[in-house]
Amino acid sequence: RFADIDVFDIELNTKDPKEVIRTVQLLEPTFGGINLEDIKAPECFEIEEELKRTMNIPVFHDDQHGTAIISCAALINAAEVIGKKLSNMRMVVSGAGAAAISCCNLYMMAGLKRENIFMFDSKGLIHKDRPDLNKYKIPFAHENKYASLEDAMKGADVFVGLSKADVVTGEMVKSMAKDPIVFAMANPNPEIKYDVAKAAREDVVMATGRSDYPNQVNNVLGFPFIFRGALDVRAKAINEEMKMAAVKALSNLAKEKVPEVVKNAYGGTDFSFGREYIIPKPFDPRVLWNVAPAVARAAIETGVARVQITDWKAYEEELKERLGYSEQVIRVMVRKAQDNPKKIVYPEGEEEKIIRAANSVVREKIANPILLGNKEAIIAKINELGYNEKDFIIIDPLTSDKFDEYVKEFYSVRQRKGVTLRESKELMKQRNYFGSMMVRKGDADSLIGGLNSHYPQTIRPALQVLGIKKGANVVSGLYIVIIKRKVYFFADTTVNINPTAEELAEIAISAADTVKEFDIEPKVAMLSFSNFGSSKHPESDKVAKATAIVKEKRPDIICDGEMQADTAVVPSIIEKEFPFSNLKGGANILVFPNLSAGNIAYKLFERLTSATVIGPILMGLEKPIHVMQRGASVEDIIKMTAIAVVEARHNNK
Repeated sequence: RFADIDVFDIELNTKDPKEVIRTVQLLEPTFGGINLEDIKAPECFEIEEELKRTMNIPVFHDDQHGTAIISCAALINAAEVIGKKLSNMRMVVSGAGAAAISCCNLYMMAGLKRENIFMFDSKGLIHKDRPDLNKYKIPFAHENKYASLEDAMKGADVFVGLSKADVVTGEMVKSMAKDPIVFAMANPNPEIKYDVAKAAREDVVMATGRSDYPNQVNNVLGFPFIFRGALDVRAKAINEEMKMAAVKALSNLAKEKVPEVVKNAYGGTDFSFGREYIIPKPFDPRVLWNVAPAVARAAIETGVARVQITDWKAYEEELKERLGYSEQVIRVMVRKAQDNPKKIVYPEGEEEKIIRAANSVVREKIANPILLGNKEAIIAKINELGYNEKDFIIIDPLTSDKFDEYVKEFYSVRQRKGVTLRESKELMKQRNYFGSMMVRKGDADSLIGGLNSHYPQTIRPALQVLGIKKGANVVSGLYIVIIKRKVYFFADTTVNINPTAEELAEIAISAADTVKEFDIEPKVAMLSFSNFGSSKHPESDKVAKATAIVKEKRPDIICDGEMQADTAVVPSIIEKEFPFSNLKGGANILVFPNLSAGNIAYKLFERLTSATVIGPILMGLEKPIHVMQRGASVEDIIKMTAIAVVEARHNNK
């Protein structure tokens, strides 16, 4: 997802370190690297050491080294911000497990002195008089100098927490040295809450493991990109030099100007190097082409690489192409959704796929899901799946206290369009009508339906309940098609059978405005069997006229046509054959001349290629409603939910 690596999650049903070691050793002929997870200390040290000694592929325990690498980069930058040298700083560490020990070892490589590190476990200070220390803790043993964590923090420059919540108080932070650095990294709740620490000391430089505060220490900044660099040179190991290379790359990246795509992914926040931005954001795409080359170069320089890279600029471009827009598009939408979750109603609330997706949506804080259906059936399925029913809003339209209100509202909208009060009551029993009315009344922000129904069964209620957006004349569908690390948007693929030139122009404009929400510059190609008048026919003339209307109404949109499909997506054809066109570099929005062409195109891509197809996104409705493909996967539903949340935010502006 972050570095374009094929990953397989393998669970081992054993607690015996020897069995773990032997099982992992047997995987070497098939896998290019091993990322260990969720192994407690001290067994994790023993397992990793033996695997590194006996295997010729990278072995990396993320719980140890991931946290160490990210926090070390943050520590280097925090020290720079406050103007102190690591070699002169005294550190107090709460926690003496795998992550804490690995962190301290890396901090020492960065310049911190061992004698200035005071580590505490559940029994107190790690000191020389304790008989219970294992060989991994002994190097950090001091004279019994401090009676407690509170005592040790007096005058300390740095606090690093890898233990449990609320072990540090505001008073303890007040007792620290000037410009204290506090890394409270226990998850999900830190050793001291961000607002408590900031209230205690305005000069504190604070980092946590949480995304809702500045300076999140998130392991996703490390292991995907470290493995990318290691795999690209077929490294035999991930050594200390490669880890430190990753540290320096992250540290340096935080000092660079943050691009718009990152700012937009975080609600438009303008990040700049300083106390509240000492580490790159987890959704910064630049991490890939900064960290991976640094790790690969270190592997080559230390002799553990089997493959040499000589053209580093080309490698960097390859990494950018590898990530492309495909994952960036989804990540941007997810991050925007997380910034302001909305209420999303799912009419097919009894379906297992919907419940699974809704659970993920809750866990990832993308949206607040509302499940429609029989309450007892939904709760039974939630319990069967092992989820918490309190995470979901469950509504049975047949017993809802809003039912009569919705019936009256629907009747008032449709009474002069052939619908009686009795018919209104019967229609409102259908979940697609009830869910659409929830959106109309503001009880939900968007609806996602269509998992087990035909397209008209979902869109018809939306059209009847919500109607077309003011100023719009058509509703149309937009599909996201991701292929070969590029993203395209296909329209109209779902609604208008044979649109007029005016309708095609409106579809193109709607698609361009929607694509901007993905932080992508829209480049529209109006498709036909003709290239710029090469084949005169009423159908191609219609597309040419639509293009002219778009250019007249919205000169800010890059749009050209009529043109053939290969002309639209192969930049060299435009450059060589049609240099007069403003569509340089290829189009990303393809507007089809009719529904047959659009619908056939996206379905062929979906079935005959490796393309990922997401959608459709309905454009032109008064409020956002989205119809997923029948049989959509859980992952597709999650992606559509993120898109629905962002669309709802845009609609509410």
